[in-house]
Amino acid sequence: MARYIGPVCRMCRAEQKKLMLKGDRCKSDKCPINRKRPAPGKDPKGRAGKRSDYGIQLREKQKLKRIYGMQERQFSLFFERALRMTGITGENLFVLLERRLDNVVYRLRLASSRSQARQLVLHGHVAINGKRVNIPSYLVKPEDEISVIEASKGLAVFKDALKEYGKSGVMPWLQLDPDALKGKFLAAPRRSDITDLADIKEQMIVELYSK
Repeated sequence: MARYIGPVCRMCRAEQKKLMLKGDRCKSDKCPINRKRPAPGKDPKGRAGKRSDYGIQLREKQKLKRIYGMQERQFSLFFERALRMTGITGENLFVLLERRLDNVVYRLRLASSRSQARQLVLHGHVAINGKRVNIPSYLVKPEDEISVIEASKGLAVFKDALKEYGKSGVMPWLQLDPDALKGKFLAAPRRSDITDLADIKEQMIVELYSK
């Protein structure tokens, strides 16, 4: 499937949920969810009938895939990897998604959105344990140190993103030194720790892929 390059707010409208795809805009009055705009389409009310079980499962998968900014093939590969791991598949999937480097950069408040974090990683602004890594899907391991390379520390994008750190800090499985622009991935999170995505029903995604 080709990469989506249209207006990302349309995705939030389609899911009728904030997917936090545009950083600060998602918290402002400009957010279409805050303005209660309807789902996209010519006549969304005319399609508002009861969804099938498949339709409900598909929407859960689409929401999670879009939140982490992944294409279908990549998302399915992550699911297959979660399936091979010991433990509960749905929880394994969340752990793998949270370990993605672009997500960790976003969670450390070094970027205002996952898409911005992905761009920063691709452009070589981020290092792991002192070595530059430009692969957004790189899986960070416990005790790995994530830092902004020395040449990029003066970029305004990091200063702007860190304003959120002053408001809400970082997730409990992360540690950040805002002055040094570096942090640590302390441990893989538990599903119950990912409170901002508590409404995602991962079991439905497992059932969808099990068909």
